[in-house]
Amino acid sequence: MDIAIFGAANTVDHLRDDIADAAAHGFTSYWMPQIFSLDALTALAVVSRDVPNIRLGTAVVPTYPRHPMALAQQALTVSQVSGGRLDLGIGLSHKPVVEGMWGLPFDKPVGHMRDYLSILMPLLRGEKVSHSGDSVIGRGQIDVPAEAPPVYVAALGEQMLKLAGEFTNGTSLWMTGATTIAEHTAPVIRAAAEAAGRPAPRIIASLPICLTDDVAAARARAAQEFIVYGQLPSYRAMLDRERLGGPEDLALIGDIDTIAAGLQRLFDAGATTVVANVFGGSGERAETRTALATLLD
Repeated sequence: MDIAIFGAANTVDHLRDDIADAAAHGFTSYWMPQIFSLDALTALAVVSRDVPNIRLGTAVVPTYPRHPMALAQQALTVSQVSGGRLDLGIGLSHKPVVEGMWGLPFDKPVGHMRDYLSILMPLLRGEKVSHSGDSVIGRGQIDVPAEAPPVYVAALGEQMLKLAGEFTNGTSLWMTGATTIAEHTAPVIRAAAEAAGRPAPRIIASLPICLTDDVAAARARAAQEFIVYGQLPSYRAMLDRERLGGPEDLALIGDIDTIAAGLQRLFDAGATTVVANVFGGSGERAETRTALATLLD
């Protein structure tokens, strides 16, 4: 199984230690969010010099506050520093954040992402762009000698999945179950990639995971810790597709056999990588990571 680790930290030293631990366990990649703590790309650039032999991903960098030329410049710099080990996950974020916190309009998100990718993808390949979109304009070129990082769009709905398949290397999912991947995500993104003449896209699925013998307590903890994802419309729609009440019902919780079976369902549905958002008490988190390492290919 191709299993990766999702983690977050508020100091670069803590992040470095956590990524080093993931690498020591043999995980293929480590993904961190861009929310309201460390700047993900800056932190990963620093850490990459100390921790080799593991890919480093963002899940995900919001597009609205970063012009695609600026993001291309930063991503190529991280790729250069890390020796081509960056996986660039990007996404729209959410209307309450974009409008409520940043004061930016969120009225045409699909058009925004199409314009954004029309600028970002050529720039990452070292090409010159001249794109005048309704949402984003970009003209110029970035001169950073580095391997173009693969790009993964946080795509849940049909239109975003089509964009991800048409333009990028795949999608980075969160709170999306096996049934949804099999019946919605995989068919839509694969068809779009095929129509665009692109390689088969990667489907990177991330879920909360906890190895424990107290399932009820862990499920209650998940309900509290991940409550917001049952309220945001895009994730709520994914839970509704699975006919689940909340994020705690989608989390993989229990013994290693239960977790392995849940992971296998995701891979059978079409996921190419599963990113474990390990949660629980400190002992449970350590034991979960160690147990997951035994399932690696």
